[in-house]
Amino acid sequence: MKTYIQVFLTFARNSLVRDLSFRTNFLLQCVTSISWAIMNWAFFKIIFAQGKNIAIGKGTGWTENEFFIFLGTVWIINAIVQTFFMPNAQEFSELIRTGNLDFALLKPIDTQFLVSFPRMNWASLANFFLGVVVVAFYANVLTHEAVNPLSLSVLQVFLYVVFIGAGVVIMYSVMISLAATSVWLGRNQNLYMIWFYLTNFYRYPMEIYQRGVIGWGLWGFFSFVVPVLVVANVPARTLAQPLRESGGNRWENWLILLLFTMALVSLLVSRRVFRWALSSYRSASS
Repeated sequence: MKTYIQVFLTFARNSLVRDLSFRTNFLLQCVTSISWAIMNWAFFKIIFAQGKNIAIGKGTGWTENEFFIFLGTVWIINAIVQTFFMPNAQEFSELIRTGNLDFALLKPIDTQFLVSFPRMNWASLANFFLGVVVVAFYANVLTHEAVNPLSLSVLQVFLYVVFIGAGVVIMYSVMISLAATSVWLGRNQNLYMIWFYLTNFYRYPMEIYQRGVIGWGLWGFFSFVVPVLVVANVPARTLAQPLRESGGNRWENWLILLLFTMALVSLLVSRRVFRWALSSYRSASS
């Protein structure tokens, strides 16, 4: 474990040095990421200006302040994934195409670990800090509401962090599984597009899918097959407590169990898919 931590820290340091070697580009990336997030926030502010429940639906509990805690949670998870995993998933197909994966296979360290962390895009962390600010701000607003104020405890904040970690595990598992298909597909240049389409569903509270045959179908698929819906929903619900007026319901506990179950299952499945892909790999010299 000590060796893996040292290797990870070396990768992190080298990536930071590389990014800061081009400081103007680094700052522009940070500004671009933050600008996108602010425009996203402004878009939902405009929607909520039309009515408190118009964005999510009446009776769901996700009114404006609760929803922005959800949105900040999505930014936090996205920033972590885009910082640590996205650059390496995109690079995996190049390792196969150029034959450099041969050198990774020869290293005395787990191959999946080695290809998952060598490059980190530190500029993407700008949205992480912005997400933390947004979550903290709107949580503070909810705790000072005149009617039924939010009551937060240290345990809830701790669980929020733990649930985000479990959500990141699911996102990583989906991403590394998609990247592993490059072994069979060659240059998987559509990886980011597929990733974007899949993860676009987790950017909203799951209640919006619980309507109609198509909606319930999407809810089931993205909760149990590709379980991206629980990634942001569980931590955001823990902190924002959208159903606190009605005392919540037992489904909240089942969601927590579902999150941890899917995190474990996703990690095991992604590991199996990655090893299966490597067994089909033929080196550049073969």
